[in-house]
Amino acid sequence: MNVNPNVLFVCVHNAGRSQMAAALLTRYAAGRLEVRSAGSAPSDSLNPAVLAVMREVGIDLAAEHPKLLTADAVEASDVVVTMGCGDTCPVFPGKRYLDWALGDPAGQPVENVRKIRDEIDGRVRDLAAELLRA
Repeated sequence: MNVNPNVLFVCVHNAGRSQMAAALLTRYAAGRLEVRSAGSAPSDSLNPAVLAVMREVGIDLAAEHPKLLTADAVEASDVVVTMGCGDTCPVFPGKRYLDWALGDPAGQPVENVRKIRDEIDGRVRDLAAELLRA
């Protein structure tokens, strides 16, 4: 049985917000949390502006790819953080759901994506502090 809490970040395309959140939480958790991301309608590749702003903070997402959200992924998670996936995210009893209203980096210039990354970073730090306190 997995003793580390399992966190799943979900957005529509899994090409921006959820990828940034998962990478940042992975960094802060340092192996003490299981972290994944997925999308309800995954893109073919990550947003280039997202790759650029994550490189600025020392995180290389070049090897990552968008993944399809499955009911199994949600069921295996303790905490599900949605970021604009709408009603497509399956809901299971006993799971903790958080909905983060964040701008979509799709089609945005790097300056705007950097602001979105920084907002995600603040929320991820708070979530990591809460989950790792237990």
